[in-house]
Amino acid sequence: MRKTRLFFLLPLMLFATRSVNAQEVLRGEVKIELEPIYGATVDEAYPLDNQAAYRRALEAAALFFSAQIYGWSFHYDVGERARGIEENFELNPLGEIHWSDPRLCVTDARFENNILSAWLDYRPSDSQLSRLGMWRMGTIRTIQSAGYVPYSTLEGVSDWLAVRKTSLEESARAAVRAMLQGSERNRPKEVTGFISLLGFPVYGINSGRWAANARFRVNVTEIIPFAVY
Repeated sequence: MRKTRLFFLLPLMLFATRSVNAQEVLRGEVKIELEPIYGATVDEAYPLDNQAAYRRALEAAALFFSAQIYGWSFHYDVGERARGIEENFELNPLGEIHWSDPRLCVTDARFENNILSAWLDYRPSDSQLSRLGMWRMGTIRTIQSAGYVPYSTLEGVSDWLAVRKTSLEESARAAVRAMLQGSERNRPKEVTGFISLLGFPVYGINSGRWAANARFRVNVTEIIPFAVY
């Protein structure tokens, strides 16, 4: 039997929270490759120098802390081949943390084997802590999923962060789909709600595809069945 090997690449995000001086601090580790490792078109200068690598670590952390604190609203047209209805999943971010936010900082870093391994902290404001509290309510469901993006769909995409964002969004779609399959007896027509990261994703390459494995919090606010139409 042929085995599929999964190589975990960049950024490898390990999630943790801790309390410092009675303030909650979000923490994660990012691994940034100094040499290009993804397919499609590469238009960027390599190898990365230290400054560029640190900035990428901050950009990656900002993206995932944003997804954890603010999350997205989503609209999902589930689709059904027999009825000729295409599947469509739309995500809209509800907030953004910029990589230069002074509350985001690198706390530990090392370079080894052409990889920057950096730990980053983020100290949420009171309003952001309130948003985190909403995501932890008992009505929110959690689910883990993996999203895959073939290299062929990334042709012409040279932005390393866009590649990872695309595969993360596909993972979010897979999470909502899996949750519906486990809870709805009949396939719905449309679903709307909110979704956020519970922990940072782990990226890898699987059979020529980018893979993002992540755990999400999901709050479904409306389900429209086909019977309505």
